[in-house]
Amino acid sequence: MSQTYPRDMIGYGATPPDAQWPGGARIAVQFVINYEEGAENCILHGDRGSEAFLSEMVGTSSIAGARCMQMESLYEYGSRAGFWRLHRLFAKAGFPVTVFGVAMALARNPQAVAAMQARGWEMATHGLRWIDYQNVPEDVERAHMREAIALHTQVTGAPPLGWYQGRTSPNTARLVVEEGCFLYDADSYADDLPYYDRRYGKPQLIVPYTLDVNDMKFAALNGFTEGEQFFHYLRDNFDMLYREGGRMMSIGLHCRLAGKPARALAVARFLEHVANHADVWVATRADIARHWLKVHPA
Repeated sequence: MSQTYPRDMIGYGATPPDAQWPGGARIAVQFVINYEEGAENCILHGDRGSEAFLSEMVGTSSIAGARCMQMESLYEYGSRAGFWRLHRLFAKAGFPVTVFGVAMALARNPQAVAAMQARGWEMATHGLRWIDYQNVPEDVERAHMREAIALHTQVTGAPPLGWYQGRTSPNTARLVVEEGCFLYDADSYADDLPYYDRRYGKPQLIVPYTLDVNDMKFAALNGFTEGEQFFHYLRDNFDMLYREGGRMMSIGLHCRLAGKPARALAVARFLEHVANHADVWVATRADIARHWLKVHPA
């Protein structure tokens, strides 16, 4: 096979490194709350049409040149109600959270930002806009990345340590390395452990994310249909990784999805399940990144 194939199909192979999680923990558990509401596709934001992704309107299409009031209100639920429900759950559990915050969305809700920071949550960036960058010109994506960093810093008081675009382009990972300011990049789903991407010169630490242990599957045709399914999947994923030992579990939540009452109850049950186990390190993604850089330097 070609020696220039740009993908790594081997990774850690049969012998993953010893994670050496703090305190001898068997598993590192990491919760992400995606804050995207107010930065989605909308003609109010200069876009060609309405949003059509990750909402209760599964399989809908974008309305070109006009507002979709149903979609807008579904997103508004996330910032108005869903966020606060999740905030209460994690405050009660005392677990740290990493926020994947879209800069434009964070700027529209200072109260939510203040509440995140009051709990000591990590504020990572989810880019400038919650849009698909697959076909966005490289110079525009680079400009958006820099604007996201600047706006995030203005809104939160500090530059972001973590990057997650979500709907990436083929250029995104390289642009992250070229920007050179991120402790970690989360735009990968390729492993259960952090690893280094060495394709673009400087080794970039990757703290991979997940799309299966993620409430986004409530908004997919082949996804979860009730909270019980979500809880069972979260529990079984945790139990398997706990049994293996030395792994990382990422859980992805969205204010307008997991923030709904029935789904939030499933999240609450899982928080109790985690709390009932010993030797668990619940950490932010920045915590995990710093640990990996120290224990497994590039």
